[in-house]
Parts: sequence; structure tokens; C-alpha cells
Amino acid sequence: MAKFSRRDARERRHERLRQRVIGTPERPRLNVYRSLHHIHAQIIDDSAGHTLVAASTVEPELRAKLGSTGNKDAAKEIGLIVAQRAKEKGITKVVFDRGGYIYHGRIASLAEGAREGGLEF
Repeated sequence: MAKFSRRDARERRHERLRQRVIGTPERPRLNVYRSLHHIHAQIIDDSAGHTLVAASTVEPELRAKLGSTGNKDAAKEIGLIVAQRAKEKGITKVVFDRGGYIYHGRIASLAEGAREGGLEF
């Protein structure tokens, strides 16, 4: 019997990763969270503790546009939207916080969409 669940293991990886990945006002942190049905992205300034930009498949106008919210196409669209909203606020460079998830599938698609949208990381 396992001591830790998969979620516990991901949270431990995320805590380890957060010791190195820190968002500053000049280069905020692009944080990603995924659930079974949705994906969320936030750009966070850790020094002030503020979320500067956010996008998620939970937003009603995006749900209507996307159809399915738990796939790679939806993740890429969220990456494009978060990049567009960041550019409107004058943010061009970020550090990528994958949230303890492996860089594969929906996480990689979101990152690819954010890069296509103009974010550098």
C-alpha cells in the first residue's frame, strides 16, 4: 500500500519546484493547475502576492467557444488567452511554473500557446 497518493506526490514536487521558481515584478510566474475537466493559468507577482492575469476553461464565454474543456486544444487556447491578457498589461517575460505536473500533454500545449501568444520563457 502506497504511503502517498498521486496528488500528494504532485504537491510535494510543486513545493520543491517553488523553492526555485519565484515571480518578480519584472518577470512574474505563470502558474498552471489542471483538473480532470478544466485547466487554469495565472500570472502571479510573488513579491506583492497578487495575481496579475488569469484565464481558465471555467469562464462561461470560453466554455461555449471551446466545447470540450479537458483536452490539449482547450489548453492551447488558454495559453493564447493568458498571453493576450498579459500583453495588454505590459507583461512579456514570465517564468513557467508547471505546478508539479510533467511537461507533457495539456501542460505542454498551454506553454506552447502562451509562447505563440508572445510570452517569453
